[in-house]
Amino acid sequence: MRIRCGYEITYECPRPTPMLALLNVHSSRYQNLETPDLIRTDPQLAVIQYHDGFANLCSRFVLPAGRTVISSDFVVRDSGEPDPICEDAIQHPVEHLPNEVIVFLLASRYCETEHLSNLAWSLFGDIPPGWGRAQAIVKYAHERIKFGYEHARPTKTAFEAHEERLGVCRDYAHLAITLCRCMNIPARYCTGYLPDIGVPVVGEMDFSAWFEVYLGNGWHILDARHNKPRVGRILMARGRDATDAAITTCFGPNTLAGFKVLGEQLPG
Repeated sequence: MRIRCGYEITYECPRPTPMLALLNVHSSRYQNLETPDLIRTDPQLAVIQYHDGFANLCSRFVLPAGRTVISSDFVVRDSGEPDPICEDAIQHPVEHLPNEVIVFLLASRYCETEHLSNLAWSLFGDIPPGWGRAQAIVKYAHERIKFGYEHARPTKTAFEAHEERLGVCRDYAHLAITLCRCMNIPARYCTGYLPDIGVPVVGEMDFSAWFEVYLGNGWHILDARHNKPRVGRILMARGRDATDAAITTCFGPNTLAGFKVLGEQLPG
């Protein structure tokens, strides 16, 4: 399957403003690129790139005073297969987890496990550890939150989303991640492209958030927003929560003046 992806994001700044952007596909998808995934800026800016501790490709540049357009348009190949279902994936005791996985059990900025631990154990403590428990958490988060772009708030945490029962895809992910961590299931936040392939087209394309859990000696994709396997996920960034995988971070005053995301299946 060939998928065309891209974006056009416009910022207006009153003065030169440094920016950190995670706008490229994740390093795990480099081999799938059919055309280069390049960041373009208008006006043209000097871009410095590096890989962070989560293997995300990070870009640094300084937005000048005035208007800047950041864009990309590329083609990536995908298997066309839906997210795998692994019902026999076991949950590992904490003491047997790899060292590098432990960080995904800890509280983080948007995933405050200390506020939801008692609730999690009361809801999921009697469910056998493993895939079934993780699926029960996904179902709970999916049903707990009502989706709506008007409910988006950059400071909203998992606990707040749980109490307000309103949010966007990142809030579904943060809540499910937090509940998984409370139940000793390592969970990490993911963001990227999720085109409407094989499902009804609903609204305009946007970046999407989902998460992964560590079960059965590997990471598995789960999606509390949609609560069903999907086709055509193109990972851009992952981390502990949206802090580590923010699409853009501006270090100064700015106005988001335009935002378009492209994701569509191509012939061939």
